Amino acid sequence: MTQPLIRAKGVGVIRNGRQLLKNADLTLDQGKIVTLIGPNGAGKTTLVRSVLGLIKTDEGTIERASELRIGYMPQKLHLDASLPLNVERFLLLGGKPRADLAEIQQLTGIQKLRKTPMQLLSGGETQRVLLARALLRDPQLLVLDEPVQGVDVSGQSALYALINEIRKERNCGVLLVSHDLHLVMATTDTVVCLNQHVCCQGHPDKVTNDPAYLALFGDALLENQGQAARIKSQVALYHHHHDHQHDAHGNVIKGGVGCSDSCEHDHHA
Repeated sequence: MTQPLIRAKGVGVIRNGRQLLKNADLTLDQGKIVTLIGPNGAGKTTLVRSVLGLIKTDEGTIERASELRIGYMPQKLHLDASLPLNVERFLLLGGKPRADLAEIQQLTGIQKLRKTPMQLLSGGETQRVLLARALLRDPQLLVLDEPVQGVDVSGQSALYALINEIRKERNCGVLLVSHDLHLVMATTDTVVCLNQHVCCQGHPDKVTNDPAYLALFGDALLENQGQAARIKSQVALYHHHHDHQHDAHGNVIKGGVGCSDSCEHDHHA
């Protein structure tokens, strides 16, 4: 059995006489996505900083793999509006990357943004650039703090799909902090529900039926269901019967008439 990248047991953090975190367990494995969820003030950031070694813990133990490489993607990026910094320069601020820059740019879909000033990026573009910067460390563990922050609804699913693709392609572990329960569950291997302590954890199917999870997120679940219904009503996909064939670029090459820009195809090799 492969040694965990990080194993935390009974972690507790006390600050100014207040218990921020108590008896928290967390195991991060290679090639697995662990999603950490919980309400505001639940101690998610405290646990993440603890396992990364950024803050001192008062209770419990944390074991890390030897010479563990970690790529971290922060929740937000604050840049001075007057700072002359384009995407490529931003990516190289951390020094010479361990991974191939061109490969990472292609993987995250930011090739055309290389010379774009950071201040002109959209929310989704900014998050992809931050993800690319984390990947340049060629991490064994990727830590993503609210990775879809500031991303519109249409881009959120795409970004989570990209994270899942990265996990499979690079076989790295992923620790993901998120509130987007309806989106992350599909690709998560383990969910850890936190509220100063670990309320429940396990496979998404198990956790979403746990009374502790339902007690914490009942209102959020109803809101997510409403959001999903609104998205479904807004996105109208045109389906039609095919009486023609397409080439690799989607152009009609045999029979029928051209497709509209909005039609959806299921292509099979």
